[in-house]
Amino acid sequence: MPTLDIPARPDLDSFRRQARSLQRAVRSGDAGAVARLAHHNPGGVPDDLSGLPLATAQLVVAREYGFASWPRLRRYLATVVEHGWETGLGAVSVADRADEFCRLACLTYGREDGPARWAEARRLIAEHPDLTSANIWAAAAAARPDDVARLLAARPRRAAERGGPFRWRPLFYLAYSRLDPAVSVERVLAVAEQLLAAGADANEGYLFDALPSPFTVLTGVFGLGELGPRRQPRHPHWQALGRLLLAAGADPNDAQTLYNGMFTPDDSHLELLFEYGLGASDGGPWKTRIPDLDAPSQMLRTQLRWAVEHHQPDRVRLLVEHGIDFRSPFEGAGLAWTPGDGRTPVELAQLNGDTEITGYLIARGATPPGPDPVRELIAAAFRADRSTLDRIRAEHPGAVDHARRTRPGLMVWAATQAPIETITLLAELGFDVNAYGRGDAPVEEPWETALHHSAGNGNLALTRCLLDLGADPDLRDQRFDATPLGWAKHLHQMATATLHEPVTATPASSH
Repeated sequence: MPTLDIPARPDLDSFRRQARSLQRAVRSGDAGAVARLAHHNPGGVPDDLSGLPLATAQLVVAREYGFASWPRLRRYLATVVEHGWETGLGAVSVADRADEFCRLACLTYGREDGPARWAEARRLIAEHPDLTSANIWAAAAAARPDDVARLLAARPRRAAERGGPFRWRPLFYLAYSRLDPAVSVERVLAVAEQLLAAGADANEGYLFDALPSPFTVLTGVFGLGELGPRRQPRHPHWQALGRLLLAAGADPNDAQTLYNGMFTPDDSHLELLFEYGLGASDGGPWKTRIPDLDAPSQMLRTQLRWAVEHHQPDRVRLLVEHGIDFRSPFEGAGLAWTPGDGRTPVELAQLNGDTEITGYLIARGATPPGPDPVRELIAAAFRADRSTLDRIRAEHPGAVDHARRTRPGLMVWAATQAPIETITLLAELGFDVNAYGRGDAPVEEPWETALHHSAGNGNLALTRCLLDLGADPDLRDQRFDATPLGWAKHLHQMATATLHEPVTATPASSH
């Protein structure tokens, strides 16, 4: 698992300097550098530090950034040069009218995404309807097949030329456009077919601020993501356009599409991708370019874990029915929300108090979890099952203390997944209502408090409950340095913002 983030504009020379610096620090006996070596070097720490080879330091640096070797890191950096995408461009207006139209019309996966931008794009093209006549990228974003056909007839290689404000190729502007939900499917498919016939690549993709998961043409078509379906919606004709691209050879094992679709319970994107071989290939051209990407089987195991932990029983069934391994424990390095913690899917389901998914997995052949008082205690709390909770406490007096020690941030996870009664029960058990944790996954990482989530989600009842239990409205989260009031205001949750304003002593900060 990476311990460092790739910078938005990575440069090979900077990584070389990091490796040389690490080599010098290890040779001088610096304790922090030696600890890095011990953590990431398969050969451990040599007896003689004075002769540490540069190649070993380079390997450590590569592994710190999530790559198996220095050559893999170098190969990735070459891919970034070819396929990089600076998302900050989405926030910068440009003078050229056609380019400005493209900028406003398309998803950028930045904080600027949303209906107001697309409305501004519609206004711009309404005032200047000819801006697509000489600009194939704008013509693609506007889904204007007549302009695209004329421009390609004059120069067919335009289909593979980069341009517009993001230096994308035309098919990308079509896929990421959210200009008008009323645009006809016939226009959209006609433009896609013209571009593909002229040589556009159905597997084209770019690396979002140098992050290794590519945003492909399919990613844009399927849309969605962390900002939700209102601000990052699917393409108005995502099914038809997605089917066309998949039939043209787009690889269905699209890691970013899978990630973006995790946050909603709708499985229609998975059903379409399974129809075209999701999970059945070696990972396609992007796996060839970036070997450190997860294999398709691992991508789908990640989907299974998320579905189990986020109460998505239909998705669990769909994945199991398509042969995804649901019996083995999760092992190996993984992202923070899919750790290799040795738990099986059915153990996670039971731990989350989800009797439906637990029962389904056991019925399909998963080994029932063995006795574990701590897991059973947490599961009972998440079901708000007070009688079972009392029984476990009586039979295993140390279970509560052990749970508090090992899961100090449990209150945060409960605030996003469990009924209000669970919050009250956890407080009675001594869990800290002001503890920091993560609300997107049940892992111990000190990001925010339960009150941040209830305020940001607009949950008045839960917010009142947390405040009554002693939640501190002045605490700031560890990522955006914002109070719960700041979260409520940033996410336009006026009801919880109104509740927080009189009890928050510090100024609100957006996040």
